Amino acid sequence: MKEHPLQEVKRPKLLKSTFPYSIPPRIRFEDKIKDTIDGREIEFDTPSVEKRDLFITDTTFRDGQQSRPPYSVEQTKKIFEMLSKAGGPQGVIRQSEFFLYTRQDRAKVDACRELGLKYPEITGWIRAQKGELRPVKEMGLRETGMLTSCSDYHIFYKQKQTRRKAADQYIHAVEDALEAGIRPRCHLEDITRADIKGFVIPFVQRLERLTEQKPDSLKIKIRLCDTMGFGLFLPGIPEPRSIPKLIWLMINECGIPGERLEWHGHNDFHKVHSNALAAWVYGADSVNTTLFGLGERTGNPPLEGALVEYVSIKGRLNGIQLPVITQLADYYQSSIDAAVPANYPFVGRDFNTTRAGIHARGLRKNEKIYSIFDTAALLNSPPKVAITDKSGTDGIALWVNNFLGLKGDERLALTKVVRIQRWVMDQYEKEGRLTAISEKELAEQVKLHFPDLYRKKRHE
Repeated sequence: MKEHPLQEVKRPKLLKSTFPYSIPPRIRFEDKIKDTIDGREIEFDTPSVEKRDLFITDTTFRDGQQSRPPYSVEQTKKIFEMLSKAGGPQGVIRQSEFFLYTRQDRAKVDACRELGLKYPEITGWIRAQKGELRPVKEMGLRETGMLTSCSDYHIFYKQKQTRRKAADQYIHAVEDALEAGIRPRCHLEDITRADIKGFVIPFVQRLERLTEQKPDSLKIKIRLCDTMGFGLFLPGIPEPRSIPKLIWLMINECGIPGERLEWHGHNDFHKVHSNALAAWVYGADSVNTTLFGLGERTGNPPLEGALVEYVSIKGRLNGIQLPVITQLADYYQSSIDAAVPANYPFVGRDFNTTRAGIHARGLRKNEKIYSIFDTAALLNSPPKVAITDKSGTDGIALWVNNFLGLKGDERLALTKVVRIQRWVMDQYEKEGRLTAISEKELAEQVKLHFPDLYRKKRHE
């Protein structure tokens, strides 16, 4: 074992190239990754992810609608508008898919179209069955998703078909779409439980042959659907669960380039965001997401997480407006009456709130110690402290200074807030309190002990 002597330094080594603070922490890949398929050595060019065009697609109004009561037309229009703003003028949020079956579904599409936004592009979703294409034609959409279930669980048990009959049915539906000038996006449902070599690859190769002579606008897309969340992002895992190998096979055995590959995951095993990141890294250019991860059963990759991850990979915002994430959470809670869990990353009430005194001390001395990035600038949500019996004098000082808007030398020292700290501790030790101190109660304490500063704040 090599000995490593401790290295004394004159200045702190803060790894700023990885943790710039002005944007989320960078994700960097230094080396290509090797693996094997059927004894063949294969290589993944993971460092190329930073240079590739990456996109986020949205299924808030399709898969996301399968987990909650329907959005109204007006709510859909408002959310869609904010999604467009969040994705920016470059269209990082590139597409959004909708159901088309009911009059309400179609009214939502019409309302979003009225906004005249370039991105996200509105696409449809249908089953790959006879007659399903009609609403897509009537709505004049240029692309639609088509459910092409690919595991034997679905083909044999749900559809009561043979593989040949299922593949033929799917192919006929795709041919109808191509004849109508509509781009098919085939959703390979349950691919992480499918026979990859016995069904998936032959089927996708057959699909690709249909569009070999078609213009780029009609080239078929493939969505890899991890319907039950069985996918794994680690190298060395065999297919069908290996996300790296599934993508490699689509590109190298089926001829589907990364710009026509999309990942759609579910969170049954708590891997949904990591799996989506892996899909980007290993060669699929698009990941399919829902706002706040809302989706059938355990949900889908969270759209806001993908936006932050995009910035981490690229090292730049590329027009993304991250504060809109906070606006969307506020809209969900105020206008849709849908709760966002308090500890939910990036937008939960407490995601950057500390209750620990030792953490409050760190925030008070330098917020970078306990803040993941500049949440005030990027999310319009500065680090906060919630006051309990564990907050300590540091927590009180941090709360009071933030409440009064004091900066630099104006900020009150710990000794100045001792009386408020004593009142807080009395609430727990003498009164037996079990809840956090409310902001209203703390404001009253500030008014009592710092009346001049309180009046100044009220008049600003």
